[in-house]
Amino acid sequence: MNAIRLLGIRDTPLSVDEVLAAVGDNAAGGTTLFVGTVRDHDSGKPVTLLSYSAHPSAEAELRRVAEKVAADFPVTALAAVHRVGELSLGDAAVIVAVAAAHRGEAFEASRRLIDDLKKEVPIWKHQVFADGSTEWVGAGG
Repeated sequence: MNAIRLLGIRDTPLSVDEVLAAVGDNAAGGTTLFVGTVRDHDSGKPVTLLSYSAHPSAEAELRRVAEKVAADFPVTALAAVHRVGELSLGDAAVIVAVAAAHRGEAFEASRRLIDDLKKEVPIWKHQVFADGSTEWVGAGG
């Protein structure tokens, strides 16, 4: 069975329950979950608004990243979803989960999945700060 159970770039709210259900596997002894949320500051400046935009190739790049993690680690299941559009403080921007036979493998694969997603998938964050200034952060930000 393919270890990649759920991937997506979505303009609707993300669900931790959906992601966890997607990676549920009786062969797994450990499951890791990472939820990236919108915080109220960045670089010491208060954030008032945040939005994400994705290149049309983002889902294909997300699949490529996930396939590499699944090939490099003995995972039983993995999932990754990223939000686009306007988000509020506290909203989930990205959720990744990995299930593996052992916790160490799940942690390592999960760390690689989120790090490579942030570095390689063409999704850009636009932040608006309380002072009215703005900042774009691209893949790798």
